[in-house]
Amino acid sequence: MTNVEDKVVSLDVEGLSLKSVSLWQITWRRLFRRRSAIVGMIILGILILIALTADLIAPYAYDEVLIGKEPVKARQAPCIHLFGCSEEQPQHIAGIDGNVRDQFSRLLYGARLSLMIGFSTVTFAIIIGTVLGAVAGYTGGWADNVIMRIMDVLLAFPSLLLAIAIVTVLGPGLINALLAIGIVSIPAYARVVRASVLSVREMEYVSATRALGGSNLQILFLRILPNALTPLIVQGTLGIATAILDAAALSFLGLGAQPPLPEWGSMLGAERNQVFTAPHLVFLPGFAIALTVLSFNLLGDGLRDALDPRLAHIS
Repeated sequence: MTNVEDKVVSLDVEGLSLKSVSLWQITWRRLFRRRSAIVGMIILGILILIALTADLIAPYAYDEVLIGKEPVKARQAPCIHLFGCSEEQPQHIAGIDGNVRDQFSRLLYGARLSLMIGFSTVTFAIIIGTVLGAVAGYTGGWADNVIMRIMDVLLAFPSLLLAIAIVTVLGPGLINALLAIGIVSIPAYARVVRASVLSVREMEYVSATRALGGSNLQILFLRILPNALTPLIVQGTLGIATAILDAAALSFLGLGAQPPLPEWGSMLGAERNQVFTAPHLVFLPGFAIALTVLSFNLLGDGLRDALDPRLAHIS
């Protein structure tokens, strides 16, 4: 007995013919009908390409100081030859930062760091949250009460303040910031998985597996969890955007990535007092953060609609 129907048969009204469509095909069709999701995937694809090829397309290393190498000065305005900047001056598309480093190169390398932060923290939170939520939802009783009360305590604190407190205890640094963001994200995934497990565990195929002698581990990880992951996928996509924002906030406060790492939040915090004298050093990292968060939010909204079982229309 299977727990999920692999094929869905739909009626083609115009041709009066039956066609077999897989559930993944249905999901992709729904996803690509959402313009916002397409825009999010395009932006995210560009960001991933930049992150993978930063070593090739960045004109300088992210920590390369240009003092004595080029006639530039700290916080120099952008120079783009195509837009009329003198050919005699070295080209710096995003200008020079306060430590006389190429801002454009640091922005490119920052895409790699920010995406790594988002994916790693959410992966950690999903793994821990899924295990806790699955155990709580499947076993019930005292285990459910203990686990979910701990999650409630964590949720009682604002996530960013709790992350700041954790980093303050552990000490500033990128790894500690990632750990803090992952910890404060666990309750959201645990609650999502628990709710899904509670709705799935009484299904007929689960009862049939139990009647055939399936162990609790088999029932939980092979029958229940695969059918409870849909909301987790959406939550995880949206959670990456939140993780990137939280990491940028911690770095802005000096608790996250430490110089000379090119984290957008730390770049923004280092030049926050130059908003009027060198606005490009503040605007460009902020724009990069906003664009990345927007791409994940758009994709998450599209996935939520595409994976919604109540949307029965197939095109």
